[in-house]
Amino acid sequence: MPTATGPDGRSETYFPRWTLKTTGVIMPDERLPWGQTLVSGLQHGVAMSGATIIAPLLMGFDPNVALLFSGIGTLIFFVIVGGRVPSYLGSSFSFIAVVIAVTGYSGQGPNPNLPVALGGIVAAGVLYGIISLIVMRAGVGWIEHLMPPVVTGAVVGVIGLNLAPVAVKAVSGSQFDTWIGLAVVLMIGLVAVAARGLWRRLPIILGAVGGYILYLLLANGLGWGKPIDFAPLAGAPWIGLPKFETPVFRADAIILIAPVAIILVAENLGHIKAIGAMTGRSLDGLLGRAFLGDSVATIISAFGGGTGVTTYAENIGVMAATKVYSTLLFVVAASASVLLGFSPKFGALILSIPGAVLGGLSIVVFGLIAAMAGRIWVENKVDFSDPRNLITVAVALTAGAGDLTFKFSDFAMGGIGTATFGAIILYQILRAANARDQA
Repeated sequence: MPTATGPDGRSETYFPRWTLKTTGVIMPDERLPWGQTLVSGLQHGVAMSGATIIAPLLMGFDPNVALLFSGIGTLIFFVIVGGRVPSYLGSSFSFIAVVIAVTGYSGQGPNPNLPVALGGIVAAGVLYGIISLIVMRAGVGWIEHLMPPVVTGAVVGVIGLNLAPVAVKAVSGSQFDTWIGLAVVLMIGLVAVAARGLWRRLPIILGAVGGYILYLLLANGLGWGKPIDFAPLAGAPWIGLPKFETPVFRADAIILIAPVAIILVAENLGHIKAIGAMTGRSLDGLLGRAFLGDSVATIISAFGGGTGVTTYAENIGVMAATKVYSTLLFVVAASASVLLGFSPKFGALILSIPGAVLGGLSIVVFGLIAAMAGRIWVENKVDFSDPRNLITVAVALTAGAGDLTFKFSDFAMGGIGTATFGAIILYQILRAANARDQA
């Protein structure tokens, strides 16, 4: 077996030996008995499934393709980090706003302009890969300088706020759609607050299931709304190839979507720091390889018609609850995703989810993205009495929520791009001005 240098600088085999352990905390280089490993791995598959399936639907991607490449991407990540970082790579919500902006997606059915979005996602993966190589050589200090928590939080907040009109429009087709959407919101909230055990970690997927059943009863059963058409589900085979797409590279899409790489870096950095804190083992020495694994997975996914991928907080939550951090669990979860990706019947079932139910999910999901900004600021103790922070956030949020667009000849940069670059540049200008004032 080849050797590599570990985070502590010692020579070690490239992959861990995964020693058997049956009680207590199970570390990344340990494993449960194989039967428990299988069950625990499938639990991680359930934990990621809600977001990994919903995200592509909101962008008009094929859910089978997205699921397939989330599994492939997780296996790629596993190999690149040498099986030492326990993470699942699922569909990233950070791409939703820019994909909708680039493609003009209406929110229902397949996205007719998907190839253009795929080209932008490939570009984001390439930029992410370049960042990963720099991190492997120079560390992450320069990222923290360029995008401190106040800027990262502002950009994350902008993504959620920019999507708000899309979510509201999805539940505004009729009064019936509005009430269904609000019912889904309530279901998700009740699960998140009142459910117990693993169920509490699955509010999105349980809200989708509950909303689907409610819509089915009221629309198909009582005729209060447009009934769900089950003909495509009945005609779909159980096993078959998903519908792959190839990217088309267009400059405006690339410039708008590629900067999402910065958000993926921030997400991955935060997740790996969290895993290191939970296990008591610093994974900082593996950050560059983790970024590289995520970037390669995103590029390969987009070349086949899948979404950009990122490490998932949902699975970190499961690890925190179970104290089982074995990386082999994610091989099991990824393998299950690959198998489901080859079931058109499963994809047809997902595509039958009514628009009103998706709208209710969108209200919660997009709102949670925006609310994550507050969490970033609180956890990092961002001082809003400092005018640099206050002005940077104020300008970014307003530009993003209002979709402020800059036009350069035939190219237009929408609100998210304007807010992202604006926050980074404005903060650095104000930082420099403050440094001169302090001198």
